Amino acid sequence: MLSPRTRHRLFRAGFRAITATGADRWLAPATRGRGVVLTFHHVRPEPVPGFAPNALLSITPAFLDRALTGLAARGFELISLDQVPERLASPVGGRPFAVLTFDDGYRDNVEHARPVLARHGAPWTLFVTSDFAEGRGRLWWVELERAIARLDTVRLGSGLVLPARTDAEKTATFETVYRMLRAGPEAVLLEEIARLCRAAGFDPGGLARELCLTWDALRDLAHDPAITIGAHTLSHPMLAKHEATFAEREIAESRTRIEAELNRPVRHLSYPVGDPTSAGTREFETAKRLGFATAVTTRPGHLFTEHANHCHALPRVSVNGLHQSEAALASLLSGVPFLAWNRGRRLNVA
Repeated sequence: MLSPRTRHRLFRAGFRAITATGADRWLAPATRGRGVVLTFHHVRPEPVPGFAPNALLSITPAFLDRALTGLAARGFELISLDQVPERLASPVGGRPFAVLTFDDGYRDNVEHARPVLARHGAPWTLFVTSDFAEGRGRLWWVELERAIARLDTVRLGSGLVLPARTDAEKTATFETVYRMLRAGPEAVLLEEIARLCRAAGFDPGGLARELCLTWDALRDLAHDPAITIGAHTLSHPMLAKHEATFAEREIAESRTRIEAELNRPVRHLSYPVGDPTSAGTREFETAKRLGFATAVTTRPGHLFTEHANHCHALPRVSVNGLHQSEAALASLLSGVPFLAWNRGRRLNVA
């Protein structure tokens, strides 16, 4: 298995090759599809430290500005998520569209992203995790990063002991622990990371108060007609790892809670983590049965006419903080990388 660092080196080389050969231009009519849903998490200007395993989830406001300028230059029309089902169902034609989505409900989306989006007149969707808005819940991937940043040695309950003195050791240890815990039950993941937090001198479950928007802030935001508020479950679980009744409650009650707090209908869902190990056919059918207009995954790809029949399993393209370059942006907006990623398939919903 390739390490994350090796994979990202290959991605960078691929992006450069696509733009150097012009494939982002001459293949785009076949690979771009009807449009694209873009995924963002953090938008903030802070420099990336030496140990930053979650840096892929953070871009700068300047790169967000360049991405929006690039979308316009490539002829994309910015539309709201509300418009996607109708666009997919309509006859082929017209400009490609782009939808901007932000997961989790971070404060920096308002502080740093919103001014950029407003300058471009861009509609956008914010997917809110109810527990995070209440100042609780587990942003476990950030907890793991902060714990390892403070520790010199990482000890797991399985008896594994890993060094964490230098930035390089911390990065390697994060990758090992993350991969091991993601492969198992989510309860074990949360328990192990909570134990590491306490070993590092802080309590788990407090980061939402620091990083995420409160209900009061979200109520102010909900008055902005450019913003669509969507559901991102109650507690951000990897739904496919849980029983069906738990997954349905997480989806349904998150919508109910957001609607009660904001007095605004919630029509769209984002599956937490969103890859095939976290959301599959069961979750897609649940979202459809509960009446969501769309539900988005993190399976990579553009939207094609065929997705009109799969609006609860829509792919997205992540705007990755490790690839804040013009070559990466041009490649991703062309859809060319997903020919290989999805083995030539337009649909990846199985």
